[in-house]
Amino acid sequence: MSPAVFSHGDLRLYLLSLLAESPQHGYGIIQALTERTGGTYTPSAGTIYPRLAKLEDEGLVSKTVEGRTTIYAITDAGRAELAAREGDLAGIESGLADSVRLIASEVRQSVQQAMKTLRADLAAAAHDERAQAKSHTRARPASTPLNGERLTSRERMQRADAAVNGFRVRIRTDMRTHVAHGGALSAESVTALEQALDAAASEFAQALNGGDR
Repeated sequence: MSPAVFSHGDLRLYLLSLLAESPQHGYGIIQALTERTGGTYTPSAGTIYPRLAKLEDEGLVSKTVEGRTTIYAITDAGRAELAAREGDLAGIESGLADSVRLIASEVRQSVQQAMKTLRADLAAAAHDERAQAKSHTRARPASTPLNGERLTSRERMQRADAAVNGFRVRIRTDMRTHVAHGGALSAESVTALEQALDAAASEFAQALNGGDR
């Protein structure tokens, strides 16, 4: 469980509140938690089922087996505890909303910073290429072959490829680390990445066209 989303003991009470709305099977509870957190938190089965078993042992939850599906439901004792801790639940929901906003903001900032670095690297590569092309044009006698310029262009292409690949590795690492810590990519974060990539591609295309003139 990610502590940035649920503090110690909060998930237990939140599970009771979900079951108070309607009986659920384990996977349905996981889906509900993912939806309530805007996709920033998807608990594993190893997180949810032990807590459900403990709630059952305490008499707060009951379960029935329907075929291969186990359905969990809140008991009267569970409703009584939920009512007694109504104020705690309100605090959990408020804190959860704040945590979700913070996580989404951190993901957006990470994407934006990575894209800013990529755009700077690509712009610097394009600028260097234009500057050196002009320098070679002035310095090269009319009879000098273009082999040296072609070699320099290949070297810069390798540099640009390295920048793009480095960005890809960084983004994939950040995403996998985030998910491994219990988070999930929100639609808003993916949209921000797509928009930033489009912007970087447009800027680089403009830089290339500028170097051709």
